[in-house]
Amino acid sequence: MPDYDVVVIGAGPGGYVCAIRAAQLGKKVAIVDRQWLGGVCLNVGCIPSKALLRNAEIAHLLREGGKDFGFEVQGLKLDFPAAVKRSRQVSDRLVKGVGFLMKKNAIDVHMGAATFTDAHTLEVTGKDGAKTSLKAKDIVIATGSSPMMIPGVQADGKAVLTYLEAILQERLPKSVVVIGASAIGCEFATVWNGYGVAVTLVEMLPRVAPLEDEEASKELAKAFTKRGIKVMAGTKVEGVEVGGPGVRVRVAGPDGAQVIEAEQALVAIGVKPNSQGLGLETLGVKLSPRGMVEIDERMATNVPGVWAIGDVTGKLMLAHVASAMGVVCAENIAGAPTVTLDYEAMPRAIYSQPQVASFGLTEAQAKERGLEVKVGRFPFQANGKALGFGEYAGWVKIVTEAKYGEILGAHLVGPEVTELLPELTVARMMELTPAEIARNVHAHPSLSEALMEAAHAAEGHPIHT
Repeated sequence: MPDYDVVVIGAGPGGYVCAIRAAQLGKKVAIVDRQWLGGVCLNVGCIPSKALLRNAEIAHLLREGGKDFGFEVQGLKLDFPAAVKRSRQVSDRLVKGVGFLMKKNAIDVHMGAATFTDAHTLEVTGKDGAKTSLKAKDIVIATGSSPMMIPGVQADGKAVLTYLEAILQERLPKSVVVIGASAIGCEFATVWNGYGVAVTLVEMLPRVAPLEDEEASKELAKAFTKRGIKVMAGTKVEGVEVGGPGVRVRVAGPDGAQVIEAEQALVAIGVKPNSQGLGLETLGVKLSPRGMVEIDERMATNVPGVWAIGDVTGKLMLAHVASAMGVVCAENIAGAPTVTLDYEAMPRAIYSQPQVASFGLTEAQAKERGLEVKVGRFPFQANGKALGFGEYAGWVKIVTEAKYGEILGAHLVGPEVTELLPELTVARMMELTPAEIARNVHAHPSLSEALMEAAHAAEGHPIHT
């Protein structure tokens, strides 16, 4: 008899959620991780970064926003190490919570590096070198991803950073070049800018937040520029030299070749799957050319009994997507009722200031597919709650199919839009149209009224614009 019904490799948001759901469905479960419960997200990613962003928001308000709110701060001292300490406390609390959930659900935790010896057996090597063999009917790969680096550039943790070093350092640099303007780059640019650091944001693609709706990217770039962040889109990094007091970043873009000098450089150009060193090649598990583990809609690989979820599959490298995949995977293993995930409809979020939130097709993508499109939009500058907050940059944009009103996508830029998005994703899931959203009475004043107003606009009868 095998030791377990299910063993999950990786204790991040995909892995530990999968383990819990499998245990709930009556399976005997173990989880293996080489470093920490909660994975990158809880320890050095999503969670501590949001704590730092909150500190940065307050710091920016104290430094720049006092006049509008009727206060003046003299002799302001900002303690960045205290912000980092708070972020670690937030992280530690949630990591302990994951440990509690493992005990509550009778999930055995094995700390160490796991390698397949066959499709139903893992060899786990602990930090002390001790080896343990685990057997299971089903094994789930949830090993996540790691930062990509520019060829020829290495992170030293001092002058050149990845998100790992950036999230842990208590040092506040005077100037930073952020290489890559997707979620990680935009969020760290927001943190450092909030504390008065001189930030240059460099993106090789034509616009910041390059995977978002084009109008959303323009709105974010405009807001960043207004905050004092230097935005250089369509600009390629050709080299990073470390020496003297910091770094010299060689770039080429619309303004020609130039060198940007700064105290530090953050490389945030994306992540790669952690599929190496697991023994997948010997099993014959199919990988994509970029090293992603290939799966079907059930989360099963081509090898019976071996499953994969989260970043390592490359489907959509977001923590909440990994968690959703983990639930579906566990349910398929147990033969329980489940769903098929629509990755195109998954929510996306950038927790910059202003925030960006979206799902589904952009307006351009919908038109490229030959769809007749109607768009409803509403600006936050016409929303009473946003005006009261003093944060009214941005808008809500709903993309619909013209004939039947199907919601194809939504794109939001503005205050707390990451909290507003779920109303629209559930509307899409339940096949509601803007007509139902417009008829749903929203509390006044609230930011959510912007959703209602955009829905009215999509229906052709805007109220407040």
